[in-house]
Amino acid sequence: MKKNNIFTLVTSSALLWAGLYSCTGDLDRFPQNETTGEDVYSTFEGFKGAIVKVYAANALSGNQGPSGKPDISGLDEGQYADFLRMFFNHQELPTDEAHCIWQDEGIPGMNNMILSSENPFTKGMYNRCIMNIMYVNEFLRNAAPEIVNGKGFTATEVGEIGYFRAEARFLRAFQYWVLMDLFGNPPFVTEASEMDILPEQISRKELFNYVASELKDITDNNLLKEARANEYGRADKGAAWALLARLYLNAEVYTGAPQYSEAVNYAEKVINAGYALKNDYQQLFLANNNLNNPEVIFSINYDGERTRNYGGATFLVNCGSNNDYQATYASTLLHYGILDNANWSGYRARKEFTQKFEAGDQRFLFVGETPSIENAIDYKEGLATYKWRNIWIDADGNWGYGSHITFADNDFPLFRLAEVYLVYVEAVKRGGGGSADLALGYLNKVRERAFGNSDHDFGNFSEVTLTDILNERGFELYWEGHRRTDLIRFNMFTGSNYIWEWKGGIRNGRSMSAHYNLYPIPSSDLMANPTLKQNPNY
Repeated sequence: MKKNNIFTLVTSSALLWAGLYSCTGDLDRFPQNETTGEDVYSTFEGFKGAIVKVYAANALSGNQGPSGKPDISGLDEGQYADFLRMFFNHQELPTDEAHCIWQDEGIPGMNNMILSSENPFTKGMYNRCIMNIMYVNEFLRNAAPEIVNGKGFTATEVGEIGYFRAEARFLRAFQYWVLMDLFGNPPFVTEASEMDILPEQISRKELFNYVASELKDITDNNLLKEARANEYGRADKGAAWALLARLYLNAEVYTGAPQYSEAVNYAEKVINAGYALKNDYQQLFLANNNLNNPEVIFSINYDGERTRNYGGATFLVNCGSNNDYQATYASTLLHYGILDNANWSGYRARKEFTQKFEAGDQRFLFVGETPSIENAIDYKEGLATYKWRNIWIDADGNWGYGSHITFADNDFPLFRLAEVYLVYVEAVKRGGGGSADLALGYLNKVRERAFGNSDHDFGNFSEVTLTDILNERGFELYWEGHRRTDLIRFNMFTGSNYIWEWKGGIRNGRSMSAHYNLYPIPSSDLMANPTLKQNPNY
């Protein structure tokens, strides 16, 4: 049912990188391969298999699947080592968009914004990002032009490997953006770094400039393929522009100086590249969302047959599903779409978020009877979302399951057009130039899809407030890994400007110290690398 693209090689390519990782120190995260670089990079297919592994590091937690041969040793592969599961928990769980009733190690602290350098989720997130960067660095060392040109490849193959290099650099820039957003000033390594020294930290501002320069280089110099011209699942200029737009929207947080005009500039490049909103919002998140989807710019791709783990899309479907609700609300949600090891009954949304929705908003994909969470460990309190379901629905309302009964097919959109529309809207509102008329039009396009008509359009851009824009981002992008970053940009994550239930670990919520706007660097890395300094107040 699912994909025909570069990721059909994911199973075989994993064998090329089947080494275990020890995350006791920075240098231990360099790839330890069972096959040599000379073997892997002797053929064009070897290069393609290697770049697949670089991509697959965002979708898989190890080299066997779903578990048993992890990329990162010392942490539970399903719970603490998958990129998307860790990213989701760090971006959603401390916010008003999500609450988890589980009491597994690390969950209460994430729930309550009581962040710790010992939290295994934070260790997993940090180590996964750095390991993914190491994969890129290893690939780039072996794919250097002076090496590739001496292997006897055809001109077409050499050109394609050049695109692989640019795509790897994009993936590294994305990982560094995640580290910069979450941790501020991580250790910094590239393919040019010496491998026998401990990497030094880079400041948040320096890392911002590095990420921006990398993305500009691979787009301005045509090292990436044109937007919408690459194979499905591979990065192109559209993905790089979308990351630049997101980067510049948050420039004031990262550097102290706003750059909203640059956010407008790069959002315009994406918007003018030919993407379009998908007609039906819920179709963006179903098992066949790789098909007829002109909205998604770049995604992490999953396939129940080929990319099996207990994170990723399988986690997103299961963590919000419940067996009782599947029966009670069958006429509404149809089916969560996973039949074996299903319905983990863990994650809910908090009332302060769900009660913001307007009546008739088709993005309100929630079920339940009790919006408020009185008991922090009762699944029936708070509303459950069915945004992620491992099913497909056709135009006539007929539906069916994904390709596998245990593992989900849904691709996860890291970047999609609706977000870029809202980047443009916010950047214009914040004084970044651009067109107020276009901004109003983009905002209303998003709302017209949500309500099915123009009855809820804003009439004049001057009437649109920043609070309206933040709310719209919440309605449109919830459970897609944006909320923490958005609340920080609006000065509503820590402090007392916005309080939600269980913020800070008490029933009615409380103000939290601003130092929680950054996560702590894991204590294990501080011990392994004495050159690193902890973030303030941890």
